[in-house]
Amino acid sequence: MHFKWKYEPPTPQQEQDAKKLIEKMNISAPLALIMAKRGIKEENARHFFHPQLTELHDPFLMKDMDKAVERLNEAMGRKERIMVYGDYDVDGCTAVALVYKFLQQYYSNIDYYIPDRYDEGYGVSRKGIEYANETGVKLIIILDCGIKAIEEIQYAKELGIDFIICDHHVPDDEMPSAVAILNPKRSDDSYPFKHLCGCGVGFKLMQAFAKSNGIPFSMLIPLLDFCAVSIAADIVPVTGENRIIAYHGLKQLNQNPNIGLKAIIDICGLSGRTLSMTDIVFKIGPRINASGRMENGRESVDLLVEKDFATALSKAKHINEYNEQRKDIDKQMTEEANQIVSRLESQQKHSSIVLYDENWKKGVIGIVASRLTEIYVRPTVVLTKDGDIATGSARSVAGFDIYSAIKSCRDILMNFGGHTYAAGLTLRWDDVKIFRERFQKYVDEHILPEHTEAALNIDAVIDFKDITKKMHAELKKFGPFGPGNPKPLFCTTEVYDFGTSKVVGREQEHIKLELVDSKSNNVMNGIAFGQSGSARYIKSKRSFDIAYTIEDNVFKHNEIQLQIEDIRPCGSNNS
Repeated sequence: MHFKWKYEPPTPQQEQDAKKLIEKMNISAPLALIMAKRGIKEENARHFFHPQLTELHDPFLMKDMDKAVERLNEAMGRKERIMVYGDYDVDGCTAVALVYKFLQQYYSNIDYYIPDRYDEGYGVSRKGIEYANETGVKLIIILDCGIKAIEEIQYAKELGIDFIICDHHVPDDEMPSAVAILNPKRSDDSYPFKHLCGCGVGFKLMQAFAKSNGIPFSMLIPLLDFCAVSIAADIVPVTGENRIIAYHGLKQLNQNPNIGLKAIIDICGLSGRTLSMTDIVFKIGPRINASGRMENGRESVDLLVEKDFATALSKAKHINEYNEQRKDIDKQMTEEANQIVSRLESQQKHSSIVLYDENWKKGVIGIVASRLTEIYVRPTVVLTKDGDIATGSARSVAGFDIYSAIKSCRDILMNFGGHTYAAGLTLRWDDVKIFRERFQKYVDEHILPEHTEAALNIDAVIDFKDITKKMHAELKKFGPFGPGNPKPLFCTTEVYDFGTSKVVGREQEHIKLELVDSKSNNVMNGIAFGQSGSARYIKSKRSFDIAYTIEDNVFKHNEIQLQIEDIRPCGSNNS
């Protein structure tokens, strides 16, 4: 892939702000400039580096929170049976585990339920409501879904079952007849932070419940690791309240994780390492997702609430097997999808991709949509067939609202939901071609050229002499990283192979680099994943520019390694 490199030099005001940060906080010059460019000034720098749980918003600022807590307390007072119900993805499973584990400490007449992706589909199902009715449930707390389940929640109401909805997906004008609807994206909600994930909304409900019952906040801290996993996996902005929760959740995950998460960490081979949001996105999250993709998400919740480590380890091994199966299917489907895209000559004219195949597995189409979005830098919808229904997953590129694109086709959709960068939809299989035409027309009319450009946003241009252990230690304090707070990307120009760089990997697809730059004698180690095509140029002794992040070398303690995102010959004019 050819990236366009973008770099905005600091303004005079940003240089002034950076100077103050260097003087007052003794921070490395390149990082001070990055902070200034990101709007972090001296007066809020300490809050940025040391987020405090005391800075979390009062949960009762969220609309309907008082009603939700009152109904929950009432259910407990009457000894009613409560069901905690959630979506089958990471966000839903961690949310259910968090709410169930916390309430179970104070109340025993409680159960949890995860719908079957293949049998029941997304969100609230009639089967789930009927199971609740058969088992005597009077209150359902639904997490990470439910905001559009108007008919299903009305049906539950007729059976005498109340709902508290904890969701973060964009609501419609008409909302379900639930006792309480907790969703910071409600147009009539003035809650100060709009970007909580489903698990985050569940956490706020538990925070409010604890507050109303005199339970100390410290009792919630052991559950913050679930929130960190959810924030990373659901790709919500790591800013504001999410950043505070993720910061302390990561601390919990590293110091004393819940038993189920500890088992996953062991299975992933991550024990003994300091875990980051990247480890969650690429290692922990996919395994929690795998049971919902391949079989039933309930198995993931069973693992996350498990109290015995030996049992948890056994369950984690089973879920890891699902993940291996998922990877095989994912690879096969992505290859098939790539072949279809390459055959579509008209694809060059379109600014979006809509693919469908009746044999693709429903649980993996979201991953395939993500892969295609990354490869082709286009908003992508991938659909498969279920009876006479088409089920689809949509993923977007930076800056383009795919939810609005799907909403524009709502008259031919049976159901849809999601947010700016990810959505799901169902429609009649016979309407797929009409949907493709209308979706692509909307994207063509609304997308901007820069949205479909593979770009690297360079934060700072530095020399190897700037990369010190002090700078690396300070850089770590910028985390947790994610949307809204990306890991700083650096550029160094005119670097050379030290003479020892080599191609590595099972298929010789990566390059292990040892580099020097033109301004110092420092030798820097680096790894460039999937970029072996540049090896010949590198070995030719000519100079080149690199864009990279600065990482710990996990194989050599206390060593720094550059993770190289792109390599280009000196003088290339693509920035």
